[in-house]
Amino acid sequence: MPVVSVSMPADLIERLDEFADEHGYTGRSEVVREGARILLEEFEDERLEDRPLAGVVSVRYSYGTNGVERRVTRLRHEHEAQLTSNVHSHVGDSCLELFVLEGSLEDVSAFVGRARSIEDVASVEYTVIPLDTVEGDADG
Repeated sequence: MPVVSVSMPADLIERLDEFADEHGYTGRSEVVREGARILLEEFEDERLEDRPLAGVVSVRYSYGTNGVERRVTRLRHEHEAQLTSNVHSHVGDSCLELFVLEGSLEDVSAFVGRARSIEDVASVEYTVIPLDTVEGDADG
């Protein structure tokens, strides 16, 4: 099996090692391999391809972290065509950005991937909702 070298903060390596120990993995490499497989499969749901979708994405980062808000704002502008709503809130010591996007699976996937790649973002969570399955109206 080829060897890949990956740089990551010491606290993340410590968390990987603890996770491996607690869950019976043979080591951090096995955890990283499984994480990579999960990430790569995350947006490969064939049931969602070629369908109109709404994506609800939350991005959390520490308040006052240098430059993160600017990078998140840049991401927002880059995806303006798909963005239908954006709310910025303060929760504890964190900033929480909620984004609602409308577009294809590729559009939502690209947004989530870019958000996750922003340095110092603490977490990115999302939900994808098919828009072509909504039946009836608010009265019905």
